[in-house]
Amino acid sequence: MNSESVKAGAERAPHRSLMKAAGLSDRQIGRPLIGIVNSFSEIVPGHAHLQTIARAVKDGVLAAGGTPLEFNTIAVCDGIAMGHEGMRYSLCTRELIADCVECMVRAHRFDGLVFIPSCDKIVPGMLMAAVRLNLPSIFICGGPMLSIRDRQGRFLDLNSVFEAVGAFKAGAIAEEELREIEDSACPTCGSCSGMFTANSMNCLTEVIGLSLPGAATVPAVYSKRIRLAKQTGERIVELVREGVTVRQIVTERSVKNAIIADMALGCSTNTILHLDAICDEAGIHFDLSIVNQISESTPNICKLAPAGSHHVQDFDAAGGIQALLKELGELIDTGCLTVSGTVAQNLEKVKYIGREVIRSKDDPYSKTGGLAVLYGNLAERGAVVKRSAVAPDMLRFTGKARVFDGEEQAIEAIYGGKIQKGDVVVIRYEGPAGGPGMREMLSPTSAIAGMGLDADVALITDGRFSGATRGAAIGHVSPEAADDGLIAYVEEGDHIEINIPEYKLNLLVDEDTIQKRRGAGKKPPERELTGYLARYARLVSSADSRTVFKK
Repeated sequence: MNSESVKAGAERAPHRSLMKAAGLSDRQIGRPLIGIVNSFSEIVPGHAHLQTIARAVKDGVLAAGGTPLEFNTIAVCDGIAMGHEGMRYSLCTRELIADCVECMVRAHRFDGLVFIPSCDKIVPGMLMAAVRLNLPSIFICGGPMLSIRDRQGRFLDLNSVFEAVGAFKAGAIAEEELREIEDSACPTCGSCSGMFTANSMNCLTEVIGLSLPGAATVPAVYSKRIRLAKQTGERIVELVREGVTVRQIVTERSVKNAIIADMALGCSTNTILHLDAICDEAGIHFDLSIVNQISESTPNICKLAPAGSHHVQDFDAAGGIQALLKELGELIDTGCLTVSGTVAQNLEKVKYIGREVIRSKDDPYSKTGGLAVLYGNLAERGAVVKRSAVAPDMLRFTGKARVFDGEEQAIEAIYGGKIQKGDVVVIRYEGPAGGPGMREMLSPTSAIAGMGLDADVALITDGRFSGATRGAAIGHVSPEAADDGLIAYVEEGDHIEINIPEYKLNLLVDEDTIQKRRGAGKKPPERELTGYLARYARLVSSADSRTVFKK
């Protein structure tokens, strides 16, 4: 076992002495040492209940003859961090989490790991660590929040509140209704209830094979999640004894399955950044062009919020990830290994597919997948859009640029009623290095939607979007403005062409004018950076290169 290097032989007596100081007996030390990587905190609703999940995991480990040893990671709530300086500290935590887990595990020589994430960057950060460490590992997330019908019969979620702010600013609703939505939208603990980034990444973790069937979608407050957590604890001890490690599961084939499922579900655009980073850790080649290739042959058969009216609880009741994979049939490589057998063995147990939520692949919402990567002079190295959440009339759109050097300027203009139908809001200097931190733009997109403009206004940025975003919201524009990308030279009134079916994004300005603008130079906004953000800005790669630290 991996832990033999800290507990076997006379020369390890000092190490055993320290374990005994922590309360471990000789018998406990002799068993497989299982690291329980918990991201519990009291401020993040997706993580506030993870002590309960961890306790259930430990019970499972103990029942199977292992010794559970818990340690913690940080966890930023993107919703609370949204719309202010705090969002610069969201994406960058992914690298911190991966590095901290690596340090703890390498130093203490665990035999196996159970990862307990829930929300946005914690899932990919832990996945990156798991691949990097390549030990027997398994995931059990905290589960999705419920969406419960309010007094007006609406099933709300966090995005409903952001959009309600836009409606309030536009005078469409009163402050009393805004307060009612605020009080009703997030009724339980768990990751926000739509197919936003957290649930997207938890779903893809199950597809890749690193969690038990059902683990991604069972709601946080259901007792079934506690039972799943116990089964997860039991299974990690078996995986250690079987010698099944992460890189036997995370392969080019299983990642392709994940991208196919991503297209079928219409997951968050952030999944592309995260899958790329995970592949980097695994030594798997990932090219943005594969997204469009897979999209062309993968139907979009689910429309969960924000693209549709259903939430993750409905998807779970319809059979969840396993039912989705079953419906995708021959598109899925069923020979891939998972923590619970092969994909084929797991799918043998699927007896029901809820057609109201998971459509037949012969009757999809769209014959093409939920995400698209756009290219053109405005995005030479790519930009990403959640195609399934774009109004049909906005799939092909040419509009007038309204240009803002940062999210705050854009929000002020949107709330001030200065954005009109036919506009393309351009928010720049929000990229990985230029932001720094590649902030999510849920506040401006939700304000646009709340004002009833999401079918008439597009938004383009070198930053990111929340998985809760809907509308013609195009992010990850690369090269970013801070890297002298063309987005830095867009001017007020320029026309921008968006053609999602043909994967195009172009600034409709002649080349001579573009060169004159480049020749005149462009100074980015000055930001005084200190601490971790300063280090992140120096080290981070671009959006088309995984947004990881440069090697």
